[in-house]
Amino acid sequence: MNETLVLAGVLGGAIGALLGLTGAGGGVLAIPALMLGLGLGLTEAVPVSLAAVALAATLGAVVGLRKGIVRYRAAMLMAALGMVSAPVGLWLGHEIPQTVLTVVFCLLMLYIAARMLRKRPAPAPGEACLVEERNCMLDPLTGRFKWNTRCSFTLGLIGCTAGLFTGMLGVGGGFLIVPAFRQFSDLSMQAASATSLAVIALVSASTATGSLLHGGGFDSTGLTFIVATATGLMVARAFSARIPEHWLQRGLGVVILAVAVVWLGKQFV
Repeated sequence: MNETLVLAGVLGGAIGALLGLTGAGGGVLAIPALMLGLGLGLTEAVPVSLAAVALAATLGAVVGLRKGIVRYRAAMLMAALGMVSAPVGLWLGHEIPQTVLTVVFCLLMLYIAARMLRKRPAPAPGEACLVEERNCMLDPLTGRFKWNTRCSFTLGLIGCTAGLFTGMLGVGGGFLIVPAFRQFSDLSMQAASATSLAVIALVSASTATGSLLHGGGFDSTGLTFIVATATGLMVARAFSARIPEHWLQRGLGVVILAVAVVWLGKQFV
């Protein structure tokens, strides 16, 4: 078997597993893996990354919907606004030099990683009354968000920002959505992950379609990567509920930190 295809399968499976465990990190790692690991250029890597993340996230979102942990109204609002901002990001991605985009992206990842590593674990259910008031709070009776102007604006802003980066770098947006949910809402890590996958599936799918219409395509290496990513996610989702939330959160923070440092270093070496 071609060594490149084997490497594409291993990298795709690992990225899918991370996406399945945390609801984030798939696109953050997919672009570096495709460029640094498989030698693709940015214009070649973006459509493959988007397609891989979109397929894997769709499968993960379906699993979350069946379990009833996807906050689907929030996901639809964020995805709708993300789809509006994603074409703007796609245009900016062609106008702004690649090095500038990469550096800005890495700096943002460093900030997010630091926040996730510093953030204290969520309190136990019996300690819910001690949780600080956040922009979006769940109704303890229904388990759904208490919708108000503050919450709607917060979710809309997160969706727009995620869509912008999805268009610019094909990163899916989960690296931003999951930390934002943890910062601005009282969603559990499992619910934040599942809702993030629903947003990523919708935004990435629409952006991937736009990229393909503009001449993007997949060779055997890209297809192998896409299938392996989806497979890795489904395997990981089967085990995610057994892993403590603070492990998942800190693990994601470490991964984002490592990728940002390595990718940023590549720009100046």
